[in-house]
Amino acid sequence: MKSKYLMFGAAACAALFLFSGVMLWRQYADEKQSAEAFDKIAALVEAETPSADEPQESEPPQPEQTAFEKYAVVYEQNSDFVGWISIERTNIDYPVMQTIDNPNYYLKHSFEKQYSDYGVPYVQENCDLGLSDNCVIYGHHMNNGSMFADLCKYTDEDFYREHKTIRFDTLSGFGEYEVIVAFKTVAYSEQGFKYYHFVNAGSAGDFNTYIAKCKELALYDTGVSAEYGDKLITLSTCEYSRQNGRMVVVAKQVIPPAVEVDGDET
Repeated sequence: MKSKYLMFGAAACAALFLFSGVMLWRQYADEKQSAEAFDKIAALVEAETPSADEPQESEPPQPEQTAFEKYAVVYEQNSDFVGWISIERTNIDYPVMQTIDNPNYYLKHSFEKQYSDYGVPYVQENCDLGLSDNCVIYGHHMNNGSMFADLCKYTDEDFYREHKTIRFDTLSGFGEYEVIVAFKTVAYSEQGFKYYHFVNAGSAGDFNTYIAKCKELALYDTGVSAEYGDKLITLSTCEYSRQNGRMVVVAKQVIPPAVEVDGDET
C-alpha cells in the first residue's frame, strides 16, 4: 500500500513538473512571438519613413508625409489599427487598436488576431479619436517590462521630468501630448476613481471636475493643467501594490505654434 502511495505521489509530481514546464515554455514562446511581431510592425513604419540621411540633391522637394501615409501599410495589415503610441527612452512604442463591437478583444489577442497574453494597446470602445474630449488607452503591465509596464515608472517624479511628452499619432494626424498628472487608483471598487467613465465633457464643469479629481490623486505636482477644449489621452495599466490597482497617466494634446511665413502667421 505504501508503495502505491509513493508511486501516486511520484506520478503527481511528474505531472505537475510537466505542466509547469509546458506553461513556462508557452509563456516564453508567447513573449518571443509578441516581441518579434511588434518588431516587424515597427519595421513596416520605418520602411515607409524616408531617412534623413538619404541624399536629396537630385530629388525635387517632396510634400511632407501625412500620418495616414506613414501608417497606411500597418492599417493594410489590420484595419483595427487606429494609431501609434510611443514615449521616448521607454519600451512603450506600439500600435494601438480599437474594436467598437468587441471592446476588449485586444486584451488577449495579438496584432495578427491570435491569442496572446500580451495583447495590444487598445482604445476604449466609446472613444472617438477625432471627437472625444478624452481617449482612454489600455495596455498590459508585463513582468518583462514590455507593453505599458513603463507607465508605473511615472510614480517617480524624476522619471516624469525626463519623460514629459507622449507621442500618439492617429491615421488622421500626428499628435504630441504633455503629461498633466500621474496617479494610482483601483478598478471595480466604489473607493476607486472611475476615470474611464470620462470620455465626453457635457460642459466645462464636467471637464474641470475630471481634471480636479486627477489632480487630487496626483503623486506629485507637474505644474501642468488643462482647460475645457483641450484634447486628452488617459493611459491605463495594472499596478500591483493593491488588488485591482491601476496606474494612470493623463496628458493633453499640445497644439503646435503658428508658423510665420513672410511676416504673417499661418
